Amino acid sequence: MSVYQNIYLKLFNAVTDAIRELDGKKPDKARQILVDAQRECEDAYIAEEK
Repeated sequence: MSVYQNIYLKLFNAVTDAIRELDGKKPDKARQILVDAQRECEDAYIAEEK
């Protein structure tokens, strides 16, 4: 699987998890899920370019 497929899946799953947390009235947790996923995906993208 390519790094881009992994990034897409990571972000898609993070959005799904964040929506679940928002539905549960936990916006802080939803935000943290998205921030963590963003950082992980940025790191994966940068590592791929090296």
